[in-house]
Amino acid sequence: MHQALRSWNAAPSKWVAALALACCAMSAGALPAFDEVRADFRPSDTLILSREGEVLQRLRTDATVRRGRWVPLADVSPALRQALVLSEDKRFYEHSGVDWRAATAAAWGNLWNQRTRGASTISMQLAGLLDGDWRQGPGGRTVPQKLGQTVAAQVLDRRWRKDQILEAYLNLVPFRGELVGIDALSRTLFGKAAHGLDDREAAVAAALVRAPNARPALVAQRACGVLRDMQHPGQRAVRVDCDALDVFAAAALQRRAFDASEGVAPHLARHLLRQRFGQDVSAVPERVHSTLRAPLQRFAVASLQQHLRELRGRNVEDGAVLVLDNASGDVLAWVGSSGQLSQASEVDGVLAVRQPGSTLKPFLYAQAIAERRLTAASLIEDSPAQISTASGLYIPQNYDRQFKGWVSVRTALAASLNVPAVRTLVMVTPDAFHRQLAAVGMPLRETGDYFGYSLALGSPEVPLLHLTNAYRTLANGGRAGAVRVLAAADTPARAGRAAGAQPRSAQALDAGAAYIVGDILSDGNARARTFGTDSVLATRFWSAVKTGTSKDMRDNWAVGWSSRYTVGVWVGNASGAPMHDVSGTSGAAPIWAAVMGFLHARELSRAPRPPVGLMRAPVRFGSDASGSQAMEAAREEWFVAGTQQALFAIDSIAAIEDAASASGKKTSKNAAVAARAVPDTSAARITAPVAGTVIALDPDIPPASQRLQFVAGPAAAGADLRWRLGGQPLGKGARVAWLPWPGRHVVQLTDGQGRVLDEIRIEVRGAGVAAGVPKKSV
Repeated sequence: MHQALRSWNAAPSKWVAALALACCAMSAGALPAFDEVRADFRPSDTLILSREGEVLQRLRTDATVRRGRWVPLADVSPALRQALVLSEDKRFYEHSGVDWRAATAAAWGNLWNQRTRGASTISMQLAGLLDGDWRQGPGGRTVPQKLGQTVAAQVLDRRWRKDQILEAYLNLVPFRGELVGIDALSRTLFGKAAHGLDDREAAVAAALVRAPNARPALVAQRACGVLRDMQHPGQRAVRVDCDALDVFAAAALQRRAFDASEGVAPHLARHLLRQRFGQDVSAVPERVHSTLRAPLQRFAVASLQQHLRELRGRNVEDGAVLVLDNASGDVLAWVGSSGQLSQASEVDGVLAVRQPGSTLKPFLYAQAIAERRLTAASLIEDSPAQISTASGLYIPQNYDRQFKGWVSVRTALAASLNVPAVRTLVMVTPDAFHRQLAAVGMPLRETGDYFGYSLALGSPEVPLLHLTNAYRTLANGGRAGAVRVLAAADTPARAGRAAGAQPRSAQALDAGAAYIVGDILSDGNARARTFGTDSVLATRFWSAVKTGTSKDMRDNWAVGWSSRYTVGVWVGNASGAPMHDVSGTSGAAPIWAAVMGFLHARELSRAPRPPVGLMRAPVRFGSDASGSQAMEAAREEWFVAGTQQALFAIDSIAAIEDAASASGKKTSKNAAVAARAVPDTSAARITAPVAGTVIALDPDIPPASQRLQFVAGPAAAGADLRWRLGGQPLGKGARVAWLPWPGRHVVQLTDGQGRVLDEIRIEVRGAGVAAGVPKKSV
């Protein structure tokens, strides 16, 4: 009877034990396979690949943990494998997941309160890493956890090979702080891959497994013991210098060699991931394919850095390069900064907004041609212009010491003359031009009236990405489309059709006007007046290009296209500091030419075919003011059908009549000529510039090459007129040229006896010639 009661009382405890073992077995049976663990492994970094599959950039995307790549066991140094087994599980290759001999010794030691080595094997530790139920808590593992871990380790040993267990353990084990896995550890503390670890480094790594966050002295002490154990029994004993290992371990534990970002496309990588995944870090895959070409990206980086080194001493350290495929809009190269040459290398020059200078002129002339206000042969006067603005009179300047008079639109655009561009904007209106810029992909923050006529010379701020893509619109016959940085293979399913198909585009600019502007920008003879015939802008293949420089030489641009590619280059300082004597042809243009040359080293670039609605016709030009020669040489010119004419000339006599009519006087042609011949004997006055004028220096032209004309009239023939500036003699005669210098100035006109006939005050804004900087023409 008593025996039956004892059996009945003991039954519940047996059932509880049996139930616990059954639960442990069931949980252990749910352990994943090795291939599943490998497939689920996620590094904390994402690799950005080129379209060829090369790694362009490694970028950290998970800030909570530092994991490197999964390292196959064959790529782990033999020294580390040996050190880890000796440190954590000496009989790893002998037991079946649980080292019963070590477990018995540990139990016996605990019974007698003796300090013994733990009995947890590598398989048991891996089971805890794979299943959170067996993971050790702050107070140690409970009895059910220990039982479950023991069962799981034996199941793991039956299902996995020993090499798989060791490989998974090395990649999943926490080492120190945020470091998880051998790849992150070896690259962070030792600056090398796991296959390159030597005995000393392997001993430190193995010591960190047992005490990841221990003091350096304790880590070195344990590493010293591991290093002694690593000596083979038959090998001659080598004395282990523990003091030197202490110094080495302390230095290694302070090292952080595993950079968060590494490669040749850091700015593109950040932009691509923001555009594709936003803030959802969990959705970022291990590898992302971009549209970039790896060889081109490397060449663009090298070209930018090389040229900036050549400009050393001219206060320029930053730059950016963007290359687009004309047809698809694919970004082929994205260089956001000069890297180590820059003090602000994190700033992305492709996305940063800057003043584009003269690079907006092609869109202005294209609009005027499309609206049939101008043709490529139309004449525009390049003479002193005084345009009223809210801040005073705006007087743009040109490259030479004097204005060029009447010039054709072809010459005005190709030679980047400023006064004709401003006159063209007067015809188009700032608001209309503002809308045109938005249509080609350059929306501005303010209205056209806000910028006024300075809009013609690039006063708003735009990023290189938008500007280059707008030039791609010119290359595509006026059709505007978005750019693409994500390869079709990594494009979201909802956009899959768009990724594989021809990209969407819309007609943003008249095709004929876009063609004519491209023809002008590819005309080396037309740009010769400003840039010469041997300019760096001239390529051995067909290309169209425009340069630009912003106020005070803060930003420098070269943007252009060939039959297949559009390339944009910006050079300047991320801080906004002005450069010294750096203009379009000496700053950005050489980089543009180098990249274009690389692109077409083995590819042809032919001139595009004219679109329907254009015609080519011969034109000739009337005589210049002297009457001795034609204003420009006769040539064949492109026209929008219906706007062509054979002769372009200016009737100076008619101009005099118009001026007389405007003043309310009627005069004949002979009277007008006589009026011009008979001198006015009244007291001379300063007729240009007018008092209160604000002169804005053109940043696209070296200051030494700009002149302001002071004009006096009417005056008697042979009158002795003198000019003074700030009280100092300036020149003699009815007209003198002055090299503008920033500041406020008092200009006086006197007679031969020094009597002041007239006086005005003017202001010059912009950058002067830097002291000690050579005055070079561009």
